Amino acid sequence: MKKANGPQVVDVRAVEKHFGDGQDRIHVLKQVNLQAYAGEILMLVGPSGCGKTTLLSAIAGTLRVESGEIDVFQNPLHRMSGGALTRFRASHIGFIFQQFNLIPTLSVAENVGIPLLIQGFSHGVAIKRARAILDKVDLGKRWNDSPNKLSGGQQQRVAIARALVHEPPLVICDEPTAALDAHNGEIVLELFRNVARSPERAVIIVTHDNRIFSYADRIARMDDGEIVEEKKQVHTQPPHFIHEHAET
Repeated sequence: MKKANGPQVVDVRAVEKHFGDGQDRIHVLKQVNLQAYAGEILMLVGPSGCGKTTLLSAIAGTLRVESGEIDVFQNPLHRMSGGALTRFRASHIGFIFQQFNLIPTLSVAENVGIPLLIQGFSHGVAIKRARAILDKVDLGKRWNDSPNKLSGGQQQRVAIARALVHEPPLVICDEPTAALDAHNGEIVLELFRNVARSPERAVIIVTHDNRIFSYADRIARMDDGEIVEEKKQVHTQPPHFIHEHAET
């Protein structure tokens, strides 16, 4: 497929993954090939259990595959040691989980600043940058609150801010809008658009939420562990957040 915008960021080639043993062994990824490019939002869609999150975890380097190759920024994740992979993820990848994974004993800003602290930034710098990104997700005034004072949708926006605070060149999202209403969903998707465009980064989103499909530059549909369709979208008008869920 012709590349979308910028250079290739992710190159997945003939990846295989199983879970379980013996009669319980499940073939989750079957010879999967997929590319992602700087400057685009790529959405992985498909029914529950089709392998979307497994593929996302493999690209993020949080899950090892049995065969095949995964290059991210021309770095072969399948050949990296555990320590090298951890360091690479810390500097190159922002991961937004389905579960928020916020630390209840830390403030909202401290939670957001964790990736910067891991990279060696001072506490003061980390909090300053965390507050700046919290402003962008409309939570600037809640920076000193504890996470348990926030709604589920607000906690999701905190998790998104945490993934973006260190400005990773690859952002990987697992159902980032599932807990968001239309207003907050629009805020987050516009933020993702800006993340992908300026400067160019790749954004990969696993989603069941067809309210957000119009924001994708390319949609890869999975079924039964395989990529069954890829479709590039041409935006003739600004994308919009559909306020009502429809069946997929």
